[in-house]
Amino acid sequence: MEQKSHIHDNFLLTSSLAEQLYHYCAKDLPIIDYHNHLDAKDIWQDTQYDNLAQAWLHSDHYVWRAMRSNGIHEYFITGGAPDSEKFAQWCEAMPYLLGNPLYQWSHLELKRFFDCDLLLNPQNCQTIWHHCNERLGKGHNTPRQILKQLKVKALCTTDSPLSDLQYHSLLAKSDFDVQVLPTFRADELFVFNNSHALNELIECLQTSTALSSNTYSDFIAAIEARIASFHHLGCRLSDLGLTTVDFAPCNSQQAEALFLKARQNESLTEYETIQLNTRLFIDLGQRYYKYGWSMQLHIGVLANVNQRRKTALGGGTGFSVMNDRLIAQNLAQLLSALDEKQTLPNTVLYNLNPNHNAVLSCMAGAFQDSDSSAGKIQFGAAWWFNDHKEGMEAQLTTLKNLGSLGRFIGMLTDSRNTFSFSRHEYFRRVLCNLLARWVEEEQIPNDASLLKQTIENICYKNAQRYFNFNHTA
Repeated sequence: MEQKSHIHDNFLLTSSLAEQLYHYCAKDLPIIDYHNHLDAKDIWQDTQYDNLAQAWLHSDHYVWRAMRSNGIHEYFITGGAPDSEKFAQWCEAMPYLLGNPLYQWSHLELKRFFDCDLLLNPQNCQTIWHHCNERLGKGHNTPRQILKQLKVKALCTTDSPLSDLQYHSLLAKSDFDVQVLPTFRADELFVFNNSHALNELIECLQTSTALSSNTYSDFIAAIEARIASFHHLGCRLSDLGLTTVDFAPCNSQQAEALFLKARQNESLTEYETIQLNTRLFIDLGQRYYKYGWSMQLHIGVLANVNQRRKTALGGGTGFSVMNDRLIAQNLAQLLSALDEKQTLPNTVLYNLNPNHNAVLSCMAGAFQDSDSSAGKIQFGAAWWFNDHKEGMEAQLTTLKNLGSLGRFIGMLTDSRNTFSFSRHEYFRRVLCNLLARWVEEEQIPNDASLLKQTIENICYKNAQRYFNFNHTA
């Protein structure tokens, strides 16, 4: 009996209605990927991978974590092993990852970009390695080619507030018609508990803006100068990772006194640090509102929990987990402080802990604004450890039950390579299959135009309207 390819036309589509919705409503829509970790330099240079291991294994901590769970030595993960041996170890691990989203994503990428139907396993390892490397060697599957192939209209990288944005500037002046826009990632501005880091940050800000930061108000002025530089190059998004969600009132006089204390290498108490962090959060939010930006808040990471491996390999190498701290009360106060002054920007709330799905969906509903854009506060897409079929379905179901599903701005990749952009297809298949199931369960009507409108809005049009990337200052 002929074996059916794992990735086929109706992959993840379990009914005839799901097939119709995907193929006729979702499949050919353009893509807006508003949060990823691509390097604008790679897109500008149209960097070509030398081999498949470079594409998949060199920078993906999802993969590293999965390989470690299969007992693979670090030498073959982040160590100095030849790429061919790293790929062979990945193929050794893959059969044991059956059902893991990495299994599905990897085979989807093999099919879409290399027209390869083989399963990743030790028996097929060398055939896949040579087949894919031959295509890469012929100049196929460069970042620009993939972005064009997938009909990407705009993508937003994630950038340090201190970045010179050189390659975004070059791309903006080029004839490449995919918008590659920066995102203002503010995490490194929140260093008030570390005087050395704060003073280094201030020196860098002075170098990039020619503005001193002797006072807190000077500090904010220098940050706003960086925001203006980002805005000039098309940035319409900020991002902030909230490992904990804290709130403590801090007026301008307190902020100046605490900032001076930190600048003078005096240790702040935990409460004083929270005060300054709260003040900075509000000051940033007000400026995002002023510039017409959207604010993304990524909530709930307990970072680098394995101290031994962090010491050996550094942070962000696959040893972060979900946090279970309470978030509702302090998050409400942060948002309310901005809303009270009518300076709450469009805001996207992401949670790493799925137990917070309902919390964030409810929170979004409490801060919608009838005088502003529809869907102003978004319960964001399933993120990181939730970025799989069941996680996406859970996020969409919560949004259906507690929010406004038809206003959802859709999926993003959070990716570090362009092959991962095929995950938009993965999401669209999951979405269409879920809508079809709800029709069959009589939760929603089987109305062709309503379903088509909903799918088109979620997959493309809502994000297009929400972020307004074509607007110029």
